[in-house]
Amino acid sequence: MMSEAPRDSTIDYELSEKNKKLLDFIEDVTANADEVQKNTLAEILSLNANVEYLQRHGLNGHTDRETFKKLVPVITYEDVQPDINRIANGDTSPILTSKPISEFLTSSGTSGGERKLMPAVEDEFGGRFFMSSLLMPIMSQFVPDLEKGKGMYLMFVKSESKTPCGIVARPVLTSLYKRSYLRDRPYDPYTNYTSPNETVLCPDSYQSMYSQLLCGLCQNKEVLRVGATFASGFIRAIHFLEQHWTLFCNDIRTGTINPLVTDTSVREAVMKILKPDPKLADFIQAECSKSSWQGIITRLWPNTKYVDVIVTGTMSQYIPTLDYYCNGLPLACTIYGSSECYFGVNLNPLCKPSEVSYTLIPTMCYYEFLPVNRSNEVTGSLNEKEHQELVDLVDVKLGQEYELVITTYAGLYRYRVGDVLRVAGFKNMAPQFNFVCRKNVVLSIDSDKTDEVELLNAMKNARTHLLPFDADVAEYTSYADTTTIPGHYVLYWELTLNGSTPVPPCVYEDCCLTIEESLNSVYRQGRVSDKSIGPLEIKIVEKGTFDKLMDYAISLGASINQYKTPRCVKFAPVVELLNSRVTSNYFSVKCPKWVSGHKQWINQN
Repeated sequence: MMSEAPRDSTIDYELSEKNKKLLDFIEDVTANADEVQKNTLAEILSLNANVEYLQRHGLNGHTDRETFKKLVPVITYEDVQPDINRIANGDTSPILTSKPISEFLTSSGTSGGERKLMPAVEDEFGGRFFMSSLLMPIMSQFVPDLEKGKGMYLMFVKSESKTPCGIVARPVLTSLYKRSYLRDRPYDPYTNYTSPNETVLCPDSYQSMYSQLLCGLCQNKEVLRVGATFASGFIRAIHFLEQHWTLFCNDIRTGTINPLVTDTSVREAVMKILKPDPKLADFIQAECSKSSWQGIITRLWPNTKYVDVIVTGTMSQYIPTLDYYCNGLPLACTIYGSSECYFGVNLNPLCKPSEVSYTLIPTMCYYEFLPVNRSNEVTGSLNEKEHQELVDLVDVKLGQEYELVITTYAGLYRYRVGDVLRVAGFKNMAPQFNFVCRKNVVLSIDSDKTDEVELLNAMKNARTHLLPFDADVAEYTSYADTTTIPGHYVLYWELTLNGSTPVPPCVYEDCCLTIEESLNSVYRQGRVSDKSIGPLEIKIVEKGTFDKLMDYAISLGASINQYKTPRCVKFAPVVELLNSRVTSNYFSVKCPKWVSGHKQWINQN
């Protein structure tokens, strides 16, 4: 835990000057975005001029973007995977970068199954930390005096693995948390957290969650902001608090830690904070034992100004739940990044979640954009002509959607990230993007293709049928069941039931039909005309099923920090787990509307 520093005018002045320099940096690089991008690409190509990959494509030391675009192909992970495997197996020649690959950063593994290994070089981490340093100066423009309190951020690490030649492979946040930059940081009011380093670095997710929440409760009056990486992770923490608040009260009342926390370093760190406080224990007990947990975050941490979580993309489904628990506090999406690179920041962090846009920082990597054709109804399908021109950062068009393509300092060249972004506006010359979705299709039975955004929108429409019964969908995933003939979509729903009137079966049947009505014409043609798709099925699962799904993913190596509920499941043990907890199921009893004039779209994928 960092030691507290006394507040004086010198510290305030230095903080103000530091903030001004960082905000001036954003102003400068966005005003000169094209020149900065040109220089960024030239620097990447110059540093790696002699690497095998660029030599293979005939670049021969050229650093101009015209030659680069002409000679270097646009690729996916599968294209570069043979080179990554060579490095992972011990080839130390300069294959992708002139500097050695210091570690691999693993993808979350929930989007495409197999975990991807993203190359990382030591120097590149400085850019990620620098990007993070921009966040609080931006936020301080909207929320004053953040330096006068603490953040209760729930941060977790995952035990790392090694490739055959011994290179570390781990999630990006685990890598950042374990680095000396964060671990041994000097006092900084913006990185003053309630969680001691030892609680964050504890590899046992239960002990880490327990000790971090305990420390957050002990310092509840000092907390000015709360958060986690994803909205789902923050809600999981609230559920953990629901299950264990009596234990927390006992610890705070007696000044002792529950013996379930066995990690010695964690216990020692927590004991520096935990003191007997019967009054605080009584307060927590009074709040947590009330019949309603609405507003529990603002009740237990009364000085909280906002919640720092990702609620864009499919995470938007958690917004109503967060609003319920957080009493309508602003939900701040502050940064946009991935295992490949950190990309952008939200310059208006207290905006509505539906209005979140990220300004891409031109120094982080070289950006290109592949236009996405969404003129057909199959949401997210790409118009990928063989030689389609990619667009530079400053040349994107307002309202147009693009797939992000990047060239990084860590050895990815014209790499398709798989994120679809929509241009929402501009900061000087730099565009600002809404995150739309992951490009990957989540469901397909025949020629139909349904992606995350389309499924999410269909879910939103269906959930309206539950509202009169004071019910809602707390979590969901989907499965393309091809064991039936024809195959059909299955949705697994975990419900929140607050009303006294049971939801009739006919309402779930209406939900099934509404989802089908909301899907694209190719799906509806398969259902109505081709009969290649069977009626959609909703399976209701027991409460806590999705917690068990997460636990199972973590047991297989997923990172608790990066875990996102998969919107489609394919792995047989996961499907078996879900099916074992089904309490009831319902089908569409009617066919959705479809007109034959939409046949023109069926072969356009």
